[in-house]
Amino acid sequence: MKTSDFDYTLPPESIAQTPIEPRDSSRLLVLHRDTGALEHALFRDLGDYLHPADLLVVNRTRVIPARIFARKPTGGRVEVLLLRREDLLTWECLVGGKGLLVGKSITIENGPSAEIIDVLEGSHRRLRFAEPIEPYFSKVGHVPLPPYIHEPLQDPERYQTVYAREPGSAAAPTAGLHFTARLMDELKAQGVNFSEVTLHVGLDTFAPVTKNNPEEHQIHTEWCEVPPATVDAITRARQSGGRIVAVGTTSVRTLESAARSGRDSIISYSGPTNLYILPGYRFNLVDAMITNFHLPKSTLIMLVSAFAGREHILHAYEIAIQEGYRFYSFGDAMFIS
Repeated sequence: MKTSDFDYTLPPESIAQTPIEPRDSSRLLVLHRDTGALEHALFRDLGDYLHPADLLVVNRTRVIPARIFARKPTGGRVEVLLLRREDLLTWECLVGGKGLLVGKSITIENGPSAEIIDVLEGSHRRLRFAEPIEPYFSKVGHVPLPPYIHEPLQDPERYQTVYAREPGSAAAPTAGLHFTARLMDELKAQGVNFSEVTLHVGLDTFAPVTKNNPEEHQIHTEWCEVPPATVDAITRARQSGGRIVAVGTTSVRTLESAARSGRDSIISYSGPTNLYILPGYRFNLVDAMITNFHLPKSTLIMLVSAFAGREHILHAYEIAIQEGYRFYSFGDAMFIS
């Protein structure tokens, strides 16, 4: 297995720059992984592919306005991207600027000061703020869109799912962006159930795998939670013959992190995960998956390849490009069953 095995060529015009309205009018490519057969649909028709007692597991994380600006004592401007809060005052960050070494201080524009207490790999730094930064988000924070989106976002809420509740992500769990409250009500009316997990997404989710052997790649660590209510919902779905349908790769990794000794065993969990899913992985809980189209040579295309088969995924991507599907965060969706 080589990283190049997960590469494909995407025309730049296939990268969605703006979200489509309404949310559930995006296209849906349905992949039957047992045969590789494909169907073309719209996301609002998702109910045609779900059964009563199926359980959709969504990630309720909310994107924080994690992009902020600061000044060095010399007056030079510094861009800070908050990645992960470690305690009340300490954050792991990406910091853009020169000379930002341990002991140096910066001052957030219209906000508190912060000291660099650790230099991590590359531009990663650990900052300790003089006071909690969260109360300043409304006046100093900006939503950090992925680097391949160049159009300004008119409504920041379009980079949030309609069920986002737990602040903590630097990027959205984009498979969930297609849901509307109306569609969720329709699915519930036909007997489909919903349950929630949390995984706070870091920007490393967009990072390509640079090692020739993907097994040598060090995946990022993120915080996740499977609450007891979700464990109960999974148990009921299993007993009723329903499928566990993960909404997004973040939900997949959260569920599989909580899985223990086999398909029917799961416990509530809260803590870090660095689960790295490559072809050959045996899925313990997830029966079907809703996901967007992922970047070449990324850990996410490797994950969906582990679930559906690399050949099936690359063929589906090839057809999607030919048929004009929109790719990446604001793009169209897949349902893999």
